[in-house]
Amino acid sequence: MLALVTGGNGFIGRYIVEMLLARGDRVRVVGRGAYPELAALGVECVRVDLSTPDANVPLAGAMRAVEVVFHVAAKAGVWGPFDDYYRANVSATQRVVRAAERAGVPRLVYTSSPSVVFGEEDVEGADESLPYPARYLSPYQHTKALAERFVLAREAIATTAIRPPLVWGPRDPHLFPRILARARAGRLIQIGPGTNKVDVTYVENCAEAHLLAADRLGEQSPLRGRAYFIGQEQPVNLWAFINEVVTRAGYKPVRRTISLQRALWLASLLERVYGGLGVRAEPPLTRLTAVQLARSRWFDLSAARRDLGYGPRISTEEGLQRTLANLGRA
Repeated sequence: MLALVTGGNGFIGRYIVEMLLARGDRVRVVGRGAYPELAALGVECVRVDLSTPDANVPLAGAMRAVEVVFHVAAKAGVWGPFDDYYRANVSATQRVVRAAERAGVPRLVYTSSPSVVFGEEDVEGADESLPYPARYLSPYQHTKALAERFVLAREAIATTAIRPPLVWGPRDPHLFPRILARARAGRLIQIGPGTNKVDVTYVENCAEAHLLAADRLGEQSPLRGRAYFIGQEQPVNLWAFINEVVTRAGYKPVRRTISLQRALWLASLLERVYGGLGVRAEPPLTRLTAVQLARSRWFDLSAARRDLGYGPRISTEEGLQRTLANLGRA
C-alpha cells in the first residue's frame, strides 16, 4: 500500500510513518521541509507549504497512486491570529482533501482534536454525539472544528477523524517540555481544586489508532463520516499526572493554587492587552489554558473499541517510563 502522510515529520506524523514502514507499506510525506532522515528510511518527500494556493500543483503529483491519506499537519496552539490558523487548518485541509478526490484516492484519515467539542464546562464520559459548542475560546479549536466538519461531510472519498487528547511520548516537542520548563522556572500553578480528570494519549497508541482506522475505512464502512475519541484505558487526575511527570523528572511538585474564576479573569485581561497591542507572543495565561487545566474532559471510548478495534497497547505507566527515559532532565 502507498500511504501519503501530511506533517509526516511532526510528532504524531513521524510515528505514523514509522509504523507504516514497519509493516511494509510505502510512504510519501508532504511537508515544508526536505526531511533527510525520512528520506534515508526510504520515504518519498514532497516539499510544499499546504497553507498556500501554490500547493495545488505539487499536491496533485503527490496524490498519484496513493491508496490512503493521513492528514496530520496542522497549526496547534492557544494563541495567535485567526487567519493564521484558518490558512493552516482549514484552507490546507480543503486543498488536501480536494486533491485526494481529484486523484481518486479512496480513503482519508484526519487527525482532529477533542478540543473541537470543548466549551467552558466539564465533559465527563461523553461520546461522539456531543455537539460542537456555540463558541470557542481559541482559533485553534474553531478552525480544527471547521476542518473536521468539512472532512466528514465529503461524499467523493471515504473519510474518518481521530480525536486524540493530550498526546505525549518520546520526541514530544510540546506537552512535557512545556510542563518541565515551567516547573524548572517555578511557574507551574494549579488552577482549580485539582480534582479534574482528563484523557491522555501515549503517542504510539495514537499512531496505531490512525492505522486501524485506515485499514477499516471504506465505501460501506461504519467509520465513514464519523469522528472517534481515543485515549488511554482510563482518564487520569490531571494534577496528579502533572506532578508525577514533574517529580519523576527531578522537580518539586506543584504547590501554588489559584481558582478558575480568578484565572479566567487574569487570562481575559492578558488576552485583551496582548490583542490590543498586537502582540503575537503567547500571553502567560489564556482562557483556553485556564479551562484545560481546571475542567474535567474525558470520553466514552467504546465506539473506537467497537469500530476500530482500538485499545491502548501501551499503558500510561509504561508510556511514562519510555518518555522520561528519553526526555532526561529538561
